[in-house]
Amino acid sequence: MKTIELASREATISLGEALGKQLTAGDVLVLDGDLGAGKTTFTKGLAKGLAIPDIIKSPTFTIIHEYHDGRLPLYHMDAYRLENGGGEDLGLEEYFDSDGVSVVEWAEFVEDELPDDFLAIHFKRTADENKRILEFDPHGNHFDQLVAAVVR
Repeated sequence: MKTIELASREATISLGEALGKQLTAGDVLVLDGDLGAGKTTFTKGLAKGLAIPDIIKSPTFTIIHEYHDGRLPLYHMDAYRLENGGGEDLGLEEYFDSDGVSVVEWAEFVEDELPDDFLAIHFKRTADENKRILEFDPHGNHFDQLVAAVVR
């Protein structure tokens, strides 16, 4: 596990962008943290790194937003509304095995659907409302290497 402190919203986007530039088809990222912890801000950076020109919004009410106009498609998912089940009906494995990158917020509600290899990123707020602490928890060699290359 690797931990990093980010001093601003811009730093969060910048780190997301750096990671997004390194992602490959089929990569799955799991983001967790309190509301307002920076998950969607980080995803905006990922999209920038994937050369996606669209405005990234939280998929809270739609569950999945798809963005296809970048280097790779981005599938941004919010599983919060699935806390009572239903993840197996969404065909998540088709997204995870696709030609794009999947970002899952609130993944604890679809934990049984996750692939064996993924990158979990835990977002923590601090007393300073601008700072965030991110913990990177890679599952699988590919994500070990990715974190080593991007997170310094």
